[in-house]
Amino acid sequence: MRNNKVLKHILKIGACGAIVWSAVTFGTASEQAHAATPTSLKLIATSKEYIGTPYQFGARPGSTSSFDCSSFTQYIFKNFNVWLPRTSAAQASMGKKVDKGSLSMGDLVFFNTNGKSISHVAIYAGNNKIIHSSSSQGVTISDLNSTYWKGKYVTARRVLK
Repeated sequence: MRNNKVLKHILKIGACGAIVWSAVTFGTASEQAHAATPTSLKLIATSKEYIGTPYQFGARPGSTSSFDCSSFTQYIFKNFNVWLPRTSAAQASMGKKVDKGSLSMGDLVFFNTNGKSISHVAIYAGNNKIIHSSSSQGVTISDLNSTYWKGKYVTARRVLK
């Protein structure tokens, strides 16, 4: 009986109203992933232009001939008027913390690859993919749920407005 009442209510308020109603009923929108925005889509598209760019530890900030993980994110976000510090550990303190289940395109994703602390940063590209500068492949797209990355995940931050 309850399902019929819910269905009638949804039909009465329409699709847009149903989305708002479900957010109010089942959790606030801030707990959920944000929809991709024109800015986040452009940020991912811009990031993809650098696929194949070689990795260089300590790459010079602003250089596009090579990147390490944090110089890559710093460079990409600077193009969208978002200032990020130089290291992945420092970038992990920027913006707003995001639960792994609520990642949105353009969020920064942080990993512990050295066994000690945050030592790698990537950009969430949607569909459980990350784009980042990998020490073995340069700028590439990887699966966030691969055994390697899943086991090294630490946190995520939203810095795009």
